[in-house]
Amino acid sequence: MTPRDKVIIADLERFRCLTRDDVAELHFAGLKEPIKAANDVLLRLRREGLINCSKERRKYVYFPVPGIKKDSAKIGHFLSIAEFYRELRRHEPPRAFEVEPKLGGKGLPEPDVFAIWKGAPWYVEIQRSVYSEKQMTEKLNRYEKYFLSGEWERAAWQPAGKKVFPYVWIVGAGRYTVGQRAFRVMQGSVDDLIKRAK
Repeated sequence: MTPRDKVIIADLERFRCLTRDDVAELHFAGLKEPIKAANDVLLRLRREGLINCSKERRKYVYFPVPGIKKDSAKIGHFLSIAEFYRELRRHEPPRAFEVEPKLGGKGLPEPDVFAIWKGAPWYVEIQRSVYSEKQMTEKLNRYEKYFLSGEWERAAWQPAGKKVFPYVWIVGAGRYTVGQRAFRVMQGSVDDLIKRAK
């Protein structure tokens, strides 16, 4: 197994699944024919039994071994997270990117992503469908509870001497009324955020 093979498998484990295009952009972008190179490596890794593949979608989806089921209802969700990562990378590679981090027990938030990007920490909610205002309020109330608990201050990523609560970033379907919060809530795509920053 080459060093690149190991990194591809590590990304499949991190994102749970990726398309061929994800792999081509993340690992072969500097080559003359990134799609062909990705196809060749993915086929070899499949033949060696190091990864799995689902041919059920127009674009094949690749999984680590062991990994989620090929018919998992969460495949689209995980592919959206990978697409979000690719969008961040196009502007600036994140310093940290963790898929579905565990923040604690029951009743606490369950972000889709924790990232450190452009020098700031982010909890990201990837919305593939529109939530009701009630559902989104409940989700944000869990972040409020977490903020008030102070548990976040002990996170390993916290800068020395200054405790920072991550921005909560809602990406994808829907625009929501978030009300007054003790933390910043952003809404919109990566490009939207970049435009606003300018």
